[in-house]
Amino acid sequence: MLIALHDSDDTNFPNLALMKIAAWYRQQGHEVVWYAPDEAAQYDRVFSSKVFTWTAEDSGLPPWAVKSGTGYGIFTTLPDAVEHICPDYSIYRHVHERRNSRRKRPEPEYSLGFITRGCSNNCSWCIVPRKEGEVRAHADVEEFCRHRHVVLLDNNVLAHDHGIAQIEKMARLGLRVDFNQGLDARRIDGPIARRLASLGWFKPLRLACDQKGQMPVVERAVNLLRAAGARPKEYFCYVLVTDVDEAYERTMFLRGLGLAPFAQAYRDFTNDTTPTIKQRLYCRWVNHKALFKSILWPDYWEQEKTRRGLAA
Repeated sequence: MLIALHDSDDTNFPNLALMKIAAWYRQQGHEVVWYAPDEAAQYDRVFSSKVFTWTAEDSGLPPWAVKSGTGYGIFTTLPDAVEHICPDYSIYRHVHERRNSRRKRPEPEYSLGFITRGCSNNCSWCIVPRKEGEVRAHADVEEFCRHRHVVLLDNNVLAHDHGIAQIEKMARLGLRVDFNQGLDARRIDGPIARRLASLGWFKPLRLACDQKGQMPVVERAVNLLRAAGARPKEYFCYVLVTDVDEAYERTMFLRGLGLAPFAQAYRDFTNDTTPTIKQRLYCRWVNHKALFKSILWPDYWEQEKTRRGLAA
């Protein structure tokens, strides 16, 4: 069979589900290619994955394409035989040859996967508990690890003993890690800080400060990590933005701790709530490091209101 894959989001980050589907079909002896609309009649099956709800619907897919992912509002899971296969990292090697895109996405030089799934926090803005349920053990890192660098997509790896055991294993294996979705600062105590300090890091150590109540917790976690000798590239902190003035207070607090804040405007799952222009400009100010270092937010906001003719 000829299997076509379609990454609806088309970002610079590889799609794990598609890499697993590719690995499974190739293991069965089938050919796997990237979807091209003008070749749709040739395909036996088309699989489209979409992570983000705000990604525009792709009208170029055939009606019989199999669609899944949070962006489509479809929470199907892969069969175990596919879920627990090592991803085919090579499918991105020539992705730019199959698309009308300026992006040049080479084969990832890191491994990608989950060692736990789910989360028990039930944050009001997060879809993970609804999608995946309570936190649970999922896989051993060696199931999907084929590189020295590993990107973990776990949503709350510190909330399960299996996650802690895998951190110890990754340290023994000499892997360099990135907990891409962040670590829960509330779960970082002295012993956990020492375990995290034993890891190698190839990306920042990521935390989150989405509410004012988390500020002292983040400060305590960072102090414990630094005291334990954790030496990531930098300490990075996600900042959820709803009320901009409140987010500014958190951002400046994090800046004072020597953390690199990264602002994300709130969007609800149905995508009915879109960021306001003030939220978008605030995120731009935080995330554009030249702006962040050269001008304070109140001054930048007044400057942009004047330039754009916005009401006071």
